[in-house]
Amino acid sequence: MLPADIAMQPDITNDELVRRAKAGDLAAFEELTSRHERQIYSLAYRILQNPHDAEDVTQQAFLSVVENLAKFREESSFTTWLYRIATFAALKVIRKRKGLPTVSLEAATEADEDFDSIPHPEYIADWKQSPEQLVERNETRQLLDDALAQLDEKHRLVFLLRDVEGLSGHETAKALSLTESNVKMRLLRARLQLRERLTRVLGDPFAQIKRGEHHHE
Repeated sequence: MLPADIAMQPDITNDELVRRAKAGDLAAFEELTSRHERQIYSLAYRILQNPHDAEDVTQQAFLSVVENLAKFREESSFTTWLYRIATFAALKVIRKRKGLPTVSLEAATEADEDFDSIPHPEYIADWKQSPEQLVERNETRQLLDDALAQLDEKHRLVFLLRDVEGLSGHETAKALSLTESNVKMRLLRARLQLRERLTRVLGDPFAQIKRGEHHHE
């Protein structure tokens, strides 16, 4: 089948494309790449904060797909499997930067957390502008990216997959080899940390609530 033939069928599913690609249909693989390349680059860039590294991870992720597609058992969706590959590739880059040995994705991410480990916010205040007003500010995206970069890896990965890329809790758990309850805990921690860091910049200091004046539920 020619690439044009697949391009004329925008409703063709990833599952069908995977089936055709496994059978040696190059056009099907090219369509899978076209559909997901931008998402994988975006994920890699947000993890690594470096465009060159993000490009390398994107290329490595799809090269890994080529090498391992025949072994893909389709127990999860192709997207979940691809995110897992890309996340592991990005973690390898991070560990190389830090001079650390490469470890498995499971070892890099797995560790149980519970509600008792979630800290109380230190700084709470009403924001001086509504969210609708904030998104109109050119610097807001940079503030969000800066705050996200300050999260530790395990919480940033969960936040990126769940809240930025839109994976479900189950898909995120599969991609990171975590339990779904652990995904929930890490997502909650990430959201709390991000909100507090953004509130220090965007909050109204005259409306600040001192720690101890609120209750954590």
